[in-house]
Amino acid sequence: MNWVERATELRQWSRSGVRAPHKPLLLLYALGRFRRDAEGELVYSAVEEDLKRLLAEYGPPRPTTPAYPFHHLVGDGVWEVRTDRGSGSPGTGVRELRATNATGRLAPELRTALRREPALLGRMVRALLDANFPPSLHSDLCEAVGLGPEPAEAEPFPSSRRQQRDRRMREKVLTAYEHRCAFCGYDGRIGSVSVGLEAAHVRWWAFDGPDDVDNGLCLCSLHHKLFDKGVLGVGESHRILVSQRFVGHGAAARAQVTELSGRPLVGPQPGAAPVAAPHRAWHLAQVFQGDPRPARADSSPG
Repeated sequence: MNWVERATELRQWSRSGVRAPHKPLLLLYALGRFRRDAEGELVYSAVEEDLKRLLAEYGPPRPTTPAYPFHHLVGDGVWEVRTDRGSGSPGTGVRELRATNATGRLAPELRTALRREPALLGRMVRALLDANFPPSLHSDLCEAVGLGPEPAEAEPFPSSRRQQRDRRMREKVLTAYEHRCAFCGYDGRIGSVSVGLEAAHVRWWAFDGPDDVDNGLCLCSLHHKLFDKGVLGVGESHRILVSQRFVGHGAAARAQVTELSGRPLVGPQPGAAPVAAPHRAWHLAQVFQGDPRPARADSSPG
């Protein structure tokens, strides 16, 4: 049985690119717990808050519940649930999961495979990350589920659903934006080499975002992370949006984040394609957190 392929092919509710990473997040969490305690079980009432935090931080911006993946992951053959009544999940009702002392853990066959081949865990983790999240979030997500740094021994998993990524995208996007962060204008170099600048996908590659300039932004490392976390977005007229959920009281947080609200993007240069409206709309619907802050009255390019 190819457990890596099974991990990338978890059945998820999907429509028009809507994100529903509930099952991948639970499976990553379970793999992290397995690494620390191969015999342990996850009692729903004990891990509910952990799973809620994961969904709030790495899930879609709409309200959701960890009860859904706790029950439905069983159908993918990688997870089992037991209650006081015996084997089997009582459903997706939170009260029922709590009342019956529902516990879950990796399926017996998967636990056996992981014990027999320890490197399998790293390959599954890498496949889950590549299939559901942008690279800028991988390390933080691994830390959040107790896996430590992203498994270094695992190579990127070649998904059969997509062609290989275009390795030229970074250079094409940085050239289009003249090696400047589209949010703050940062343009640092060592000699002739840009440092701290990255090509961000607006619509994530894992969700059919193309490796095209009109789906990219040149961003500094800080603003790339904030963009993928939904703190920042791009609105009408290609102006910067800042989430009302972001909190930062210091001068650096104000200068680097909140004061960006309403400013136009820096670039791209004339002749280069700006971010396409469908990609902006996807990011606002699936990644951006909550409502944007009002634009500053003196918003202008930095």
